[in-house]
Amino acid sequence: MITAQPGSGPTVLRMLLGSQLRKLREAKGVTRDDAGYTIRASGSKISRMELGRVSFKERDVQDLLDLYGVGEEEAGSLIALAKQANSPGWWHKYGDVLPDWFQVYVGLEEAASLIRLYEVQFIPGLLQTAEYARAVVQLGQPSATPEEVERRVGLRLARQEVLTKPGGPRLWAVVDEAALRRPIGGEEVMRAQLVRLTEVAGEANITLQVVPFRSGGHAAEAGAFTIMRFPEVDLPDVVYLEHLTSALYLDKREDVEKYTEVMERLSVEGESPERTIEILSGMLEEVIDE
Repeated sequence: MITAQPGSGPTVLRMLLGSQLRKLREAKGVTRDDAGYTIRASGSKISRMELGRVSFKERDVQDLLDLYGVGEEEAGSLIALAKQANSPGWWHKYGDVLPDWFQVYVGLEEAASLIRLYEVQFIPGLLQTAEYARAVVQLGQPSATPEEVERRVGLRLARQEVLTKPGGPRLWAVVDEAALRRPIGGEEVMRAQLVRLTEVAGEANITLQVVPFRSGGHAAEAGAFTIMRFPEVDLPDVVYLEHLTSALYLDKREDVEKYTEVMERLSVEGESPERTIEILSGMLEEVIDE
């Protein structure tokens, strides 16, 4: 009934369990409010559970399964899934510098099979050097202590390990030329960052494209976004939009399709991966000449 890939993290397991609970509720014609009453909660709590946005109490899951008339064998497998979904991910040790709204993203990133993103302001976090990441953190958190800055940099570098682990996701990054030209951290930092990009651009699981200034206006004028796809057939693609103090996670088909269409257009408008490497090499030479 549920197809979870080996090693799926708690975020995806919660989404899978929530999706299954929603299907069971709808099949029985039970409203969210009625389901919420059964577990001494509200309909909005049921909505958050079905979206995988909160952890699951085993008692609540059992009560809902009883309400939906689920048999003992199936209920047992779903209770076991709830136990797995409640286990903390590796990123929880960074809870002191990791906002709740971003914990969801890290969990999704960890479980994705394909990550497609567009960046206009900075180099994508998964491709940043430690020095560049440190400069970005200091810009965004000017009052942070040195210890907090290093914790945030450590989290960013730990996230990057997803690209080298067995069965990790494929990354397809489309980066606006503005992000490459903006001298974050100074010349030395940017030189090392450009070297890093030329190196990773040749990796089998990484596709990197630049959208040059000469392209003029393009499909993503609204700003940066990320689309994540998962190997689990029960899960929809998720679009991630980050704001200053929060984020949006879109999984409705019509929303995802619009962003997917924009990403496809960006991929066409951007330079080819081969040409992108040439552009990066040229920019690197400019920095060295200066």
